[in-house]
Amino acid sequence: MADIIDTAVSAGSFSTLVTAIKAAGLVETLKGAGPFTVFAPTDEAFAKLPAGTVEGLLADLPKLKQILTYHVVSGKVMAADVVKLESATTVEGSDVKIDASNGVKVNGSTVVTPDVAADNGVIHIIDTVLLPA
Repeated sequence: MADIIDTAVSAGSFSTLVTAIKAAGLVETLKGAGPFTVFAPTDEAFAKLPAGTVEGLLADLPKLKQILTYHVVSGKVMAADVVKLESATTVEGSDVKIDASNGVKVNGSTVVTPDVAADNGVIHIIDTVLLPA
């Protein structure tokens, strides 16, 4: 199997996320031992942000890193475990709210594909970029 970064690259629908991870200097971390759980927004999720947002974040690396680490939870949390949670603490330090009453939502973003396995964790594909408060 591949690590989280290589899995995201080979999936083909995460070019914006991978570009952001590279810009923020988080590649080595997410290629590390982990394990990590990544709520990964697709390119379509990034496209929902207001025009210029992604470019602005790529120019503001501290803010970009804050947003990206808000998508990562330490440990390997599979969907069967996620549905038992009401929240999870992210690597950024804040909690994300989890609602499994009708599918799985993370802060209102829907998990469209759970449990994409990687060597060093798991990816849950989401349809909206998560923004910390």
